Amino acid sequence: MKSSSTSTDTLCFHCGNDISGPIYTADDKQFCCAGCKGVYQVLSNNNLCNYYHYNQTPGQTKKEVEQHYEFLNEPKIFSQLVDYTDQNITLITFYIPAIHCSSCLWLLEHLHKLNGGVMQSRVDFLKKQVAITFNHQEISLKDLVELLASIGYEPLISLQDIVKEKKDTVNRDLVRKIAVAGFCMGNVMLFSFPEYLGLSSLEHQFQSLFGWLNLAFAIVITFYCCRDFFMSAWGSIKNKVINLDTPLALIVAVLFLRSAFEIITQTGPGFTDTLSGLAFLLLMGRWVKQRTYNHISFNRDYRSYFPVAVTVIKDGEEKPVPIADLNIGDRILIRNNEIIPADSILMKGEGYFDFSFVTGESQPVSKVLGEIIYAGGRQIGEALEMEIVKPVSQSYLTRLWNNEAFKGTDSKIKNFNDTIAQYFSAAVLFVAFAAAGSWWVLGDTTKAWDAFSAVLIVACPCVLALSTPLTLSTVLGLFDKNNFYLKNTDVVEQLARINTLVFDKTGTITCPNVVNLTFTGRLSTKEEEVIASAARNSSHPLSREIVKWLGVKEVRPVFEYREIAGKGIVAIVDHQEVQLGSRSFISDDKDAADSSSSVHISINGTYKGFFKVKQQWRAELKGLIDALKLQFRMHLISGDTFSERKSLDAIFPPYVPMYFKQSPHDKLNYVKRLQSAGNKVMMLGDGLNDAGALRQSDLGVAVTDNINNFTPGSDAILKGEALAKLPYFIRHAKSAVRIIEYSFVIASVYNLIGVYFAVQGKLSPLTAAVLMPLSTITIIIFTNLTNRYFAKRNKLR
Repeated sequence: MKSSSTSTDTLCFHCGNDISGPIYTADDKQFCCAGCKGVYQVLSNNNLCNYYHYNQTPGQTKKEVEQHYEFLNEPKIFSQLVDYTDQNITLITFYIPAIHCSSCLWLLEHLHKLNGGVMQSRVDFLKKQVAITFNHQEISLKDLVELLASIGYEPLISLQDIVKEKKDTVNRDLVRKIAVAGFCMGNVMLFSFPEYLGLSSLEHQFQSLFGWLNLAFAIVITFYCCRDFFMSAWGSIKNKVINLDTPLALIVAVLFLRSAFEIITQTGPGFTDTLSGLAFLLLMGRWVKQRTYNHISFNRDYRSYFPVAVTVIKDGEEKPVPIADLNIGDRILIRNNEIIPADSILMKGEGYFDFSFVTGESQPVSKVLGEIIYAGGRQIGEALEMEIVKPVSQSYLTRLWNNEAFKGTDSKIKNFNDTIAQYFSAAVLFVAFAAAGSWWVLGDTTKAWDAFSAVLIVACPCVLALSTPLTLSTVLGLFDKNNFYLKNTDVVEQLARINTLVFDKTGTITCPNVVNLTFTGRLSTKEEEVIASAARNSSHPLSREIVKWLGVKEVRPVFEYREIAGKGIVAIVDHQEVQLGSRSFISDDKDAADSSSSVHISINGTYKGFFKVKQQWRAELKGLIDALKLQFRMHLISGDTFSERKSLDAIFPPYVPMYFKQSPHDKLNYVKRLQSAGNKVMMLGDGLNDAGALRQSDLGVAVTDNINNFTPGSDAILKGEALAKLPYFIRHAKSAVRIIEYSFVIASVYNLIGVYFAVQGKLSPLTAAVLMPLSTITIIIFTNLTNRYFAKRNKLR
């Protein structure tokens, strides 16, 4: 039952928000809206109230903006979205950003109790996905999505879900090679076991047989499992660049040739055990590196920002049509809060558009009939009719996204392995050939061959090939737990070498959907109730903020309510005409306010004052800047206006350059100028207008408060709530690079000692083959322990 009184100290039982309007009650529990009450009743009627035992107030509020899911009834869209369907059963996988705790998992896996048409639902908590099997004869796809939305778990359905790219996140070829290498290694070790313990007279007769079997396995390992190392090495040599795979390929070749020679000539058992073990470890290192960051995609395009379908008006009828089927000349209907999918001309209605994602400007833009509206804007207000003038693929938004000028140059920092590989390889080859040549000149060809083989084996760079990906992959996993998602392991090294930070403003250092509201003027309690009663009928974010700010105890009936998009609202409350809106809409007094970010109030033609809106900085911003200012050069560059300059001066040091009203190309060129001055630049931005600067920078970080939403192409995605941890991330990246360098120093000391004896012919290849894996194991243990130590020291868990 609906109550007529409220209390600002009352919390909604379902979502936990303050109740600022009428109280809805059910079973002696209080709710902020009919939506929360409805969700509770659904759960209660199905004996699912254990949901509330997992966490206090774990629910989500139902969106106030009406959603339109008619397009899900279109057969073409249905077939493209689902994973499988037959006459009765359909399987589909949804991305649900609202999944955040065990309560969500519990509820979503009990959907069958909410609707009998749902047969089964399984949640992948890490990926925030739910796989649902349902009977589409009993519940349609549209009804299923509405069911999820009604309980606070609205799926994220975008055009990118329709245009699915078949991309295998698991390198099956690599997995097959690891399996084959493991099988070969196990058998080679088995056949080599008599050699380890010493051959008895009975076993001598099997020596030749075991040798030929081991050679067969070595052929498979060399020419199948290690094929990628040879191809990579050959490619680097053709490009006159030596990478880490070059010495690895050489060592594999030497081990195979030496083993084949000894087995064929019956002069020794060969080194097939060392070869198989080395190949298995190297392939495992590659698998660990790939597996770590294959869980997230960074090469997103405009499709993940666009809706799946829009409403097309044809012959007076409205019909949802997939984005891909839109043509020039189509008349489309754009409702409140919907995205403009293609460059269009406004044909009917008064447009009021939010282009903050494209331009960075936070203030909505008013458009009139006949004006071109560029794709990417979000309509605020009444429904509009528009005519498409360019296809989706050729719109301003997609051209901005795909602009060649935004691709930048390849300015990324070269990683440690690539840097050291060319010098390391050259040094090892020089020493190996020098040792072999010296003994050859002295006439001892056996020692020449042994010295050459021993140097290559004992100086194997497998320590770098294993310790580097393992160390960096551990860092990726640690960052992932702290809401910092890196594109690959190379980004860790790029992060460690950054010395300049460039911040975007809107959406990066500001809190999205959070505003600081102040009122200038005087209002009585009754006038506050009148204003709140009128404002609560509007879906505009500022109207909702005003209702919260006023916190009235009584809501009055509203009559003749009208909302004029881009201007304001007019309504009759208690026989009084209430107007809320822009300065020009309310009053002719030009001195009423000095900011366009304001909502003016008039009651019965009498001006009462105005609400002023200020952007809310992230709570941790001041501490973040204080932590960074002693170590990095900082810059602020924004597409927004100068209105917040004074408040930013109180946060940033006085020497930090600040630039406003910057276009996407301005931002790109600014980063280029910083790089030309020798700076290693990290760009932090959130919008498409930052895409060029993000790609051009040495390290582009997209800051977002919802990692499942559209983000520009970048090297990393940082969740907004983790922005304060940026100094710790940078510090830990530096620690990781130090771990790799320490590993290389330890391995180099071992290699120098081994090479010292190898060049003298005092270290047999067999002894070198035994010491090599021991060194590798030592380094892996060292990297594991030091990673744990630095993670604790850098306050990352």
